[in-house]
Amino acid sequence: MRSVRVIPLVFLTSTLSLSSAAPTRAQALPPQVTPEEVLGWVEELSNWGRWGPDDELGTLNLITAEKRRQAAALVQDGVAVSLARNVDKETAPDNPQPLEHSLRWSGGQVGWGGDSYSISYHGYSYSHLDALPHTGVAGRLYNGYSTDTVAEGGAERLGIEVMGGGIFTRGVLIDLPRLRGVPFLEPGTAVTVEELQAWERSSGVTIEPGDVLLIRTGRWVKRAQDGPWPAGRQLAGLHASTAAWLHERDIAAIGCDGVTDVLPSGVEGFSHPLHQLALVAMGMPLFDNLDLDELAEEAAARGRLTFLFTAAPIRFPGGLGSPVNPTVVF
Repeated sequence: MRSVRVIPLVFLTSTLSLSSAAPTRAQALPPQVTPEEVLGWVEELSNWGRWGPDDELGTLNLITAEKRRQAAALVQDGVAVSLARNVDKETAPDNPQPLEHSLRWSGGQVGWGGDSYSISYHGYSYSHLDALPHTGVAGRLYNGYSTDTVAEGGAERLGIEVMGGGIFTRGVLIDLPRLRGVPFLEPGTAVTVEELQAWERSSGVTIEPGDVLLIRTGRWVKRAQDGPWPAGRQLAGLHASTAAWLHERDIAAIGCDGVTDVLPSGVEGFSHPLHQLALVAMGMPLFDNLDLDELAEEAAARGRLTFLFTAAPIRFPGGLGSPVNPTVVF
């Protein structure tokens, strides 16, 4: 998701109107959601104070020592799969600010080299983790911290460095194209609670507290077939009305090959309502722009939708997120 400055009750929206795919038997049309409902959900789904008035970890508190031990026990054959895309250095409709990479090499028989990177990773291309102060609602961040605690020098509270211990837990794959029997969801397709419930019934998997949920829409299959498009305007993803379903299951984090939110969101005044409901209300970090295609193949080959999930963000003091290479191990 792009980085935005949030002011009380004023949010950036996409003005482009794009239609989603026609509903299938497994897909219900999303309900109409008003800005007032989203603001109500910020209160209703709040985890503020749940882990104390000074908490900065949010739902990562659900990953207990016992949860980590259980996740480690899921490793059977030791096959590891990266969930990150190769960093794209080329300008594209979904990557208007490509990575700048400079390198110096001394030459000679035994040379020494060094390089530097400049990356604006919040957006729709790079695999990254959104930390909790990435966005706010009505002047507040997760746990009631003021948006005034975020300045050019970094976030005074909730910065990415508080996740320095990394994330090590059970991962669960929700492969929506496989559920529908299609190669990918068309950009702009909104996934509803009814479809998530259909996945639960068909998979037989019970989502447990502290899990990381990985939502695959087949975005990169679509891109490989038809080329890049302005992803900030149109992406398949979860509808805002799925927020209560996510909250009820007490998951630790969400990852998606998009940005979790369907775009356009369909909610006036909220361009990315699930970002704000997850990060601000629930204290739930988000992994954006993952590549879940190889994971889907490995999971299907094994008949397994659960596995060990690990991720370790870079410890930028006061950072609003981090580029990241999550890994799962079967």
